[in-house]
Parts: sequence; structure tokens; C-alpha cells
Amino acid sequence: MPIISYNPTTPSRRFITGHDFKDLAKKKPEKRLTQAKPATGGRNSYGRITSRFRGGGHKRRYRLIDFRRDKKEIIGKIAAFEYDPNRTARLALVNYADGEKRYILAVEGMVIGTQIQASEKADIQLGNNLPLKNIPPGTNLHNIEVRPLAGGKMVRSAGAMASLVGFEGGYAQLRMPSGEIRMVSEDCWATVGQVGNLEHENRVIGKAGRNRWLGFRPHNRGVSMNPVDHPMGGGEGRTSGGRHPTTPWGKKTKGLKTRNSKRTDRFIIRDRRRK
Repeated sequence: MPIISYNPTTPSRRFITGHDFKDLAKKKPEKRLTQAKPATGGRNSYGRITSRFRGGGHKRRYRLIDFRRDKKEIIGKIAAFEYDPNRTARLALVNYADGEKRYILAVEGMVIGTQIQASEKADIQLGNNLPLKNIPPGTNLHNIEVRPLAGGKMVRSAGAMASLVGFEGGYAQLRMPSGEIRMVSEDCWATVGQVGNLEHENRVIGKAGRNRWLGFRPHNRGVSMNPVDHPMGGGEGRTSGGRHPTTPWGKKTKGLKTRNSKRTDRFIIRDRRRK
């Protein structure tokens, strides 16, 4: 999906780029495949802000996406490609042979009329879903399960793909988009191909108001606050903070390791930061 630019009718319009939606269906989403998505404003169930600088934005409905691909052995046909406001990837509407409709992530190279299937004996072609143990090394994958039959959790954003490196000891070795190489049970299922909408990373927001449409509020720096509000606040005139960057609660914000899932460390063969 190509990126388009606009005539500079205003100063901010000069830099804005957006998507060309010509390939998407000009229709509302399937009503039975959507549900309400209440706005939270960054607040949890107690009403306390747990994610700062969130709020406003355009109202959205959540699209129910078939990440589990549990409709086995039934052939489906791609009927349309649609926009999803909740993610960077595009959606593909699948009409199955038994009459049911479902959404899946649109795959790069997929066209309307493409037939897909979730099966252990499915062909290695775009959009098909099958166990890792039945996929040859070197195949590009997305929507990968972490635990068997738990539904795809990894590699789901626009343009993302992982490569199957090989097998060892009942595990498949995957090269993730970050460069990390990790092991996943060979009984986990994955979808063949690369997630579509590759040009998303080239989009330029262009103006502050466009971020407000997306639900992001202005983010003010700690050094611009008062000492009562932030450890880096205060000072006569402009200051750079006088200490290493921290959160409002004094925790380091650059270089602090936040990973605490030690039980899964053994599945990581090569760290994403290792060159």
C-alpha cells in the first residue's frame, strides 16, 4: 500500500504523509466481527492513571481477529481487505466454505480470491496456518504461538516477519524481527508469509493534532516541571536536569533492564542487542 503526500495547503500539511486506501474495501466492518471498545484515558479499573499522556482520540470499535486459526481443514477465500484502527496491519475478511466469516491479518502478496487453510497438511503458501514442525527452514512466518494452541502472540505488526532457522530437541529456532533468535515448541502453529502494509513505517505524522486523533496527549518533559512534580524539575533558567534521566518516581529511564521473566531466558539463544 503506497504512501501518499499532500499539497502544502498549510504549514503542517507540507510534511504529512498517509496511506493510499484504494486497495481497501469501501464498506463498514462486519458487524458480528466487532465489539465495543470503551476509552480508558490511560486509567485502570480503580480510575488511577497507569499510562500517562493518553486520552481523547477518535472512537473505535474492536475487530475480532482469528489469531487462533482454529477452523481446521476448512478452506477459506479472501473476500476483502479492510482497515483496522486498532493496529498497524490491515485485515483480510475470509469467507469459509461452511458460510462463516472471520478476520485474519492481511499477508503481503495476498490478493482477493486467494484460498487459505489451517491444517497440518496445508501447503506452504501465503496465509496458510500449520505447525512449525511441518514448515521447512527458511520460511517467513508471522502470528506465531508461544504455547501450543494458545493463539498467535508474536510477529503481528505491519511489515513484521520471523524466519524459521532450524530445529533442535523438539524446538524450532526462530529469528525474530528484532534480531533475537529464540526457541519455540515445534508443536506451536504459525502463519506463512509477511504481515502486509510494509510502508507503514514510512508514514509521517506531520502535526500534533494528528497524534491527538490517535489518542495521544501532549508529553511534557520532566525538566520543564517543578521539583514537586518531578526529580528533574526546578532550577533557575533552563537546565538539563543535573542527573541521569528518571521517571517522576525516581526510576532510571535509559538503560534500566526491565525484563523479569527469568523462566523464559533459556529459550533465547541470541539476544537482540548482540551484534
